Amino acid sequence: MANIGSYEERIKNFDWSVSEKELGYKPGDILNIGWYCSDRICQQGKADKIALHWEGLGGAEKHFTYNDIRRASNTIAAFLQSLGHASGDRICLFMDRVPELYIGVLGILKMGGIGQPLYSAFGDESLYVRLENAETSAIITQRKHALKVRKILDKLPHLKHIIIVDHDGKSPLRDREVAFSLEKAAPVEDFGSYPTTSESPSLLHYTSGTTGQPKGVKHVHYSLISQYLTAKWVLDIREDDIFWCTADPGWVTGTSYGIIGPWSLGVTQCVLDGGFSAQAWYKFIEKYRISNWYSAPTAIRSLMKAGDEIIKNFDLSSLRNLASVGEPLNSEAVVWSEKVFGKAFLDTYFQTETGSIMITNFPGMKIKPGSMGKPFPGITATILDPKTYEPYSETGKIGLIAIRPGWPAMMRTYWNNEETYQKKFKNGWYMTGDRASIDKEGYFWFVGRDDDIINTGGHLVSPFEVESALIEHPAVAESAVVSKPDPINMEVVKAFVALKPGFTASADLDLEIMNFIRKKLSPLAMPQAIEFVEQLPKTRSGKIMRRILKAKEWGEEIGDTSTLEND
Repeated sequence: MANIGSYEERIKNFDWSVSEKELGYKPGDILNIGWYCSDRICQQGKADKIALHWEGLGGAEKHFTYNDIRRASNTIAAFLQSLGHASGDRICLFMDRVPELYIGVLGILKMGGIGQPLYSAFGDESLYVRLENAETSAIITQRKHALKVRKILDKLPHLKHIIIVDHDGKSPLRDREVAFSLEKAAPVEDFGSYPTTSESPSLLHYTSGTTGQPKGVKHVHYSLISQYLTAKWVLDIREDDIFWCTADPGWVTGTSYGIIGPWSLGVTQCVLDGGFSAQAWYKFIEKYRISNWYSAPTAIRSLMKAGDEIIKNFDLSSLRNLASVGEPLNSEAVVWSEKVFGKAFLDTYFQTETGSIMITNFPGMKIKPGSMGKPFPGITATILDPKTYEPYSETGKIGLIAIRPGWPAMMRTYWNNEETYQKKFKNGWYMTGDRASIDKEGYFWFVGRDDDIINTGGHLVSPFEVESALIEHPAVAESAVVSKPDPINMEVVKAFVALKPGFTASADLDLEIMNFIRKKLSPLAMPQAIEFVEQLPKTRSGKIMRRILKAKEWGEEIGDTSTLEND
């Protein structure tokens, strides 16, 4: 029997207190996610239960019980305190998917810090923008990534410590660097978790903006209430599950459902720190008898591309529940998964700003391939008219996805940017920035972004950030960045570049510019195509008209060009 029961039953008279009661939390109590995901589970008699199976490159393996997780997070929390870090300090985690990343999140929360997980493939410029904005006081990282931090250290006066978790003890530590080894540190048996309350800040996740630098989405410890219940009801995580969330904790899915959701439910989860391959993933599922799998459409489409034959080489009979997140799940992927795994991937929808699943398909609910599903109990979602910001009175019309504010995991602000935060709300609704329609049965159907943000493989890329980096290249006079259709990633980054005098378009220059962006920002932000142009389409006031370039890429109507400078 699924945790959700019937959807209709759950939405009747729903109240978030059902989650508070199961977690043993009463309003006004101390609420510390780090404690709830480790110490509390041990107190329930599960100290010896495996919390984490980890596999790294070259077949390295590590396994941690809940007691191991409790002690290790205590040890990290105490170490941070010994360096002088205190509650409210922003502590960045900039690592590959190593155990220290997952356990480190709990350790930071236990000492009252604000965790700032960042994707380890970020280049020095992407890293700098986010550390500078948050005035981060410490960064926990690995030797190979410390090189990026060194490049920008002189511009980060607030950064007191670079904590290297895999220092070899041989190479000299540089300015502000300290070594820390989870294996060698004396384990801290008892640590009094900082008395954070429901509104104490917990995590700072950075998300891309259309017309400015990335914004720090501030979450609080009360987000646990949403994350626990959505993990239980939507992902149907059960006591005996072996759970695998493939998302990196640099993104919100990787913390909400790759750390907090499963560990607050006391289940065993698995992490594979390695590059994608269908063979490696199927082997991992078979080896650990994974029963509950949360992944992304890009990965699912890549598995489809690898073909059906390879699946016959593995025993995947352990799989019980499959779910997907990050971008729209096309109907073909749903039908394919039903054919090859005997069960459909259930599409789920949420954002960095929402902190937990908002609109979703549920186990046991009728699945309409290609649909986002229905709102989670306690979530009021609708489609607004883009002109009036009023809900449509009839079904089937495309408009803006909007959600009534007030759920536990909703962001509390953008870091040092309250003005932009307030702009996310119109007429009493939180505006997601996405468009969809609702059918007669109440199912939502995703249409696309309402802005220029590029969703490539489930990761949001800001055109502004890429354009800003492009013009730092000595050959680039100006640039415009748009999305381009892609069969695997749905859309990828394409750059239109006007060159400075004295530079000539060539395949070598194309590659040079691509690598320049990859190193400066990240592989995700790197243009997959560059088109050299004499000039970019602009309005008479000089604003680049990205929509014209995007419409051409997608074969859409260009629309009104009356403001075009060269029309």
